Amino acid sequence: MSTLARVPDVDVQDATETDSVGGVRPRLVARPTSTEQVSQLLSAAAEDDLVVVPRGRGTKLRWGVPPRSVDVLLDLSGMDRVLEHQAGDLIVAAEAGTPLAAMQDTCARADQRLAIDELVPGTTIGGLIATNLSGPRRMAYGTMRDLLIGVTVVRPDGVVAKAGGKVVKNVAGYDLGKLMTGSFGTLAVVTSAFFRLHPVPETSTWVSVEAESPSAAAETVRQAVHSQMVPAAVEIDAQPGRPTLVSALLEGTEVGVAGRVDQLLRLWGDTAAVDTQERPRGFPRESESQALLKLTCAISAVPEIAQAAVDLGLHVRGSAGTGVLFAALPDGTPPKTVASALERLRERTTAAGGAAVLLDAPPEISTAVDAWGPVPGIELMRRVKERFDPENLLSPGRFVGGI
Repeated sequence: MSTLARVPDVDVQDATETDSVGGVRPRLVARPTSTEQVSQLLSAAAEDDLVVVPRGRGTKLRWGVPPRSVDVLLDLSGMDRVLEHQAGDLIVAAEAGTPLAAMQDTCARADQRLAIDELVPGTTIGGLIATNLSGPRRMAYGTMRDLLIGVTVVRPDGVVAKAGGKVVKNVAGYDLGKLMTGSFGTLAVVTSAFFRLHPVPETSTWVSVEAESPSAAAETVRQAVHSQMVPAAVEIDAQPGRPTLVSALLEGTEVGVAGRVDQLLRLWGDTAAVDTQERPRGFPRESESQALLKLTCAISAVPEIAQAAVDLGLHVRGSAGTGVLFAALPDGTPPKTVASALERLRERTTAAGGAAVLLDAPPEISTAVDAWGPVPGIELMRRVKERFDPENLLSPGRFVGGI
């Protein structure tokens, strides 16, 4: 621990129970305020073979699998500055601990936005990159991986690396930004990033229609996804004993959206309506004690997968336009039942070209369930991990295959 104490001007304190990562309590919490301090801390930690796990605001720290051990929790919440906003070039740069909402406020002054939905309130830029989280608008604008154009990271040995930036160039070697996206902090610590922005549309309107079940909604989904209305999102919300809701988001100019809304209402029929209710668009659960699954599949298989989840008693919500769904089990579901439901849905999603993973759950469930399942390309992933973190000191065990 003495090497960490020698890093100047960094707050290093004993950890408490609230700093636990998936039930694993670290010994220390270090709070750097710059990339240079992150570099010094990681270098010092590597010298003493200390295991480090990065944290932003801790909103998704329980996701994935709990780490095998944690010595130092690297708290990046003090690195929360929007570094640069070039409105003319539709580019913004921010530190990893910057809340997405704060960065959106900055961009909104120029009627611009990062086209990523905030599914988890309080989420930070670094957390979004680590988990590759996106919401309904991924259908039109892509995911974090598509909008990230530059990144600064610190390797586990303390070496600072940069890739991309304001101008994207084709170069040889690793695509660092894409490697970091969805890596759960197992390869390097992201300290800042550049993003491509989009103009805020003049107006946005949801149109919704109900169906008896996910299976009965298949034609409605197909019509929206393949229509000429070019929706920014097509969502499905289904749960046992309730009608299935299909919604489409139309964005653009006032005149253009009005015309497309009329077309969609005619296409979906008399029961369709402009959705004036403020409906939840995030995860389909009421409590964090509920196990949350992520289900992916071919777009054409969304009604089938949603129906299978509802038949197992799950509440499903997500993007019918991209084949990415989230499903919550009832509160109090025992680990054995969670594992059984996950395995059955894994069979269905695999056959439909996707996967089923346990995204978030209390430690008593996440430690008892195979969260990731079989992953194609796992040996390649292990070789990448070996290149970046040969001593396995960064978030060991949090990612697929024990990476």
